[in-house]
Amino acid sequence: MGASARMIGVFDSGVGGLTVLRALAAELPAEQFVYLGDTARLPYGTKSAETVVRYALQATAALAAFPLKCLVIACNTASAVALPAVRARIASVPVIGVIEPGAEAACAASNCGHIAVIATEGTVRGGAYQQAIRRRRPEAQVTAVPAPLFVALAEEGVCEGPIAEAVAHHYLDPLFAAAGRIDTLVLGCTHFPMLGRAIRGAVGPGIDIVDSAQTTAGHVRRALERSGIAASAGAGAVRLLATDAPQRFARIGARFLARPIAPDEVELIDL
Repeated sequence: MGASARMIGVFDSGVGGLTVLRALAAELPAEQFVYLGDTARLPYGTKSAETVVRYALQATAALAAFPLKCLVIACNTASAVALPAVRARIASVPVIGVIEPGAEAACAASNCGHIAVIATEGTVRGGAYQQAIRRRRPEAQVTAVPAPLFVALAEEGVCEGPIAEAVAHHYLDPLFAAAGRIDTLVLGCTHFPMLGRAIRGAVGPGIDIVDSAQTTAGHVRRALERSGIAASAGAGAVRLLATDAPQRFARIGARFLARPIAPDEVELIDL
């Protein structure tokens, strides 16, 4: 099977990873994608590492039924704890998580080496971004804080206006006041780019904001091009899978994907 006929698999615990899919489709418009949202068991961030690894391997097995050329873990929690296990399970194709590209971009963007990360509680507690940044810049000072309300706001579509702005200031004002000079902020959750304007308004124009969805898409494009398996022509396509509530997935996911999703576009599967 030619490279253009093979697919890029993407999975997440729910709809947040659609921001990664959206960035991938923009970066690689000729590619075929299959996206799996494990909506029956979200969120992953509150689960134990052992449970997340098990869920991630089950999602991997479901996507491996398709003719994959690459697998993207579009979930920060799964990227943090399950990436080695997934790579071992599906060694025939590249497996890319969202944390390493985000950490690499943050290290490149920061002049002073003081980097802030906002993420879910599970991602912050696991320390994956902190470790990935310090592997690249051992002298870096990394301050990571959870911002769980951003997830609820993104899913409710309250991404701009006074409520979103107030929550952004609630999290970011104390962070930037207490941590001293920070010049780079990593959005360490796939929901957070939805609140980009509110976050930018809270931190001001002088801070570099790293969107892990965008950085992951660029990383995937370069990996496919290096391997000579990037599709160079043809119309791209997206296939959507969910493990529960396809109508809700379509309704909320439309905001993340920035296009309407008909409920019958979402195929219900069981892991």
